[in-house]
Amino acid sequence: MALALVKRVFKKYPLVANCGVYGTLYVGAEFSQQTINKKFLAPNPEPYDQGTLARYGVVGTFIYPTILYNWYKWLDARYVGRAAPIIVKKLLLDQFILTPPLLVIFYTSMSIMERKGDILEECRNKIIPTFKSSCMFWLPAQSLNFLLVPPAARVVYVGSCAFIWVNILCWFKRQNY
Repeated sequence: MALALVKRVFKKYPLVANCGVYGTLYVGAEFSQQTINKKFLAPNPEPYDQGTLARYGVVGTFIYPTILYNWYKWLDARYVGRAAPIIVKKLLLDQFILTPPLLVIFYTSMSIMERKGDILEECRNKIIPTFKSSCMFWLPAQSLNFLLVPPAARVVYVGSCAFIWVNILCWFKRQNY
């Protein structure tokens, strides 16, 4: 019964459903980072940083899933099939056309929400190492996506992978370059 309801919601309101799932996974990744860093690794347990969780909630619920939903809709309509040349095209477009703007959006939107003076400073310092890591993580993950995942489930699949990826992003975000 619950599964049927979830399927109905995804069918009737796909963008809203994808935003909810992606946002939950995105905030969950930051929550797990804070749990490790503030509860287990800290000499004295610290409270969760609600502001940071909220910022990840904004990016993960409203910005990224909306972009991804429309991107995959366009990409799947333009490049239909699972033949190797089509998958390679999708991989290259996804990694080299979509990913750089997503990383810029991540760092600049976080800087805006953090009210930093230079909203591009962190992006300038971290985008290259983050992009290199994203290639190592997302190219294999997206190969599976384009090969095995049905188009209607792409944002949820990417959200599930993003749970892992956001843990990596959180690590980059905490680095001082």
